[in-house]
Amino acid sequence: MSWDGCLCLQCVREKEVGVVEDLGEFKRLIGEGPSCILWPLQSVVGRLSLRVQQLDVVCETKTKDNVFVQVAVAVQYRVMTESAYDAWYRLTSPTSQIQAYVFDVIRSTVPRLELDQAFESKDDIAQAVLEQLQSVMKDYGYAIVNTLVTDLSPDHKVKASMNEINAAKRLKEAASHQAEADKVRQVKAAEAEAEARYLSGLGVARQRKAIVQGLQASVSEFSDDVEGASPKDVMDILLLSQYFDTLNTVGANSLILEHDPATVANLQRQVGASFMTSNKDLLS
Repeated sequence: MSWDGCLCLQCVREKEVGVVEDLGEFKRLIGEGPSCILWPLQSVVGRLSLRVQQLDVVCETKTKDNVFVQVAVAVQYRVMTESAYDAWYRLTSPTSQIQAYVFDVIRSTVPRLELDQAFESKDDIAQAVLEQLQSVMKDYGYAIVNTLVTDLSPDHKVKASMNEINAAKRLKEAASHQAEADKVRQVKAAEAEAEARYLSGLGVARQRKAIVQGLQASVSEFSDDVEGASPKDVMDILLLSQYFDTLNTVGANSLILEHDPATVANLQRQVGASFMTSNKDLLS
């Protein structure tokens, strides 16, 4: 009996492993590069990639405060070389298996959290998925490299309401800061006004003091230089001079005032009384 079989050269690409069967029975695994098989009794029935692959899973679930959210999880996994037999023969669809476990973990974890807590606990959710998948998929020849919660998206109406709440909170804080700034400005303005009035009062007091001292010096010098002139005569002359200066200033502004010569005498009495009062204050 003659046999017409022959050796066949099979090539496996880099980062791949080939599964060889002998008449439907597993024979061996072949690695990268060329390998000889006894064809047609043996054949390469499949190839497994050893590179890291990614599976994106989107799961809808409900939070503790009854908000439905879409949770997107990225699972990064690879075939373990030493367990390629399990990866090929024990699972028909590894992606469906991984997806089922992701759904199980997400729907058992997120419902225990409120919406805000779910956003804050994305790393905890990813870690729970990773631990669950690593413990299960290892028996099937798959290593879970990492899991990431890439998105957690509630309904658009919930998003809009959350944005409105945040905007109202920011506006409230801005109004509080604005009111505090207005308060500081008003306090500083009041302090500045009080200081200005105080300094203005000091200036007026010094001005009046200088006027009184100047009048005293003028009266004293005039009395010494002009023989027989009394202080009263000097005051009359000064008042008359000031009165004419006042009339000149008023006339320059086109105002019409009633003029009475007795005004000078009344002014003299008033200024004299004021002068004496000021003199007493200075002496005291």
